[in-house]
Amino acid sequence: MTQQRTDGTPSAEPATAYLEALRGRLAADGCGVTATPWGDHQVVIGSRSDRKARWFGTKVQLFVLASAVPRVDDAVLADFTGWAMEYAGDLRGGLPGARNALMVLPTLISADVRPSATEWAAKDARIQGTSVIARPVVIETPTSGAGRVTMYRGGVVWGGMFTTHVLEKASLYYP
Repeated sequence: MTQQRTDGTPSAEPATAYLEALRGRLAADGCGVTATPWGDHQVVIGSRSDRKARWFGTKVQLFVLASAVPRVDDAVLADFTGWAMEYAGDLRGGLPGARNALMVLPTLISADVRPSATEWAAKDARIQGTSVIARPVVIETPTSGAGRVTMYRGGVVWGGMFTTHVLEKASLYYP
């Protein structure tokens, strides 16, 4: 029998289940999967590097940093996105900007997602410096196994040649 909360707060179980399924999808796609804390929350980190001839020999490093949290609003998402970009930047290999691009998918998962967070995530990609591009992702998990995904799916001027690749990977990770 599933326990239901009686205080009006959504259960964290669907978000945690989605995070564990995401961990499996990252590993299945060949990502290195690790974890680290962010405040009181555990963050799953998936990373991979790809190089294609159509990118003129440039390597793109993709990092997914994902956490299940009790509530997501635009302030929490902005804070997590900034942290994720810094953290991924510290983990990256190679020389920043020298034929080495960094794409980050900072992902927060919750049963309680505020409209301000979905609007902030869908608005645009975030760019740090000249070589770190983040597409914040919000996943609302009202029930176990289900997730409503919001992220910016448009193009960007800086790093635009990687847009199709990043969106293809996102479709694998966030079905």
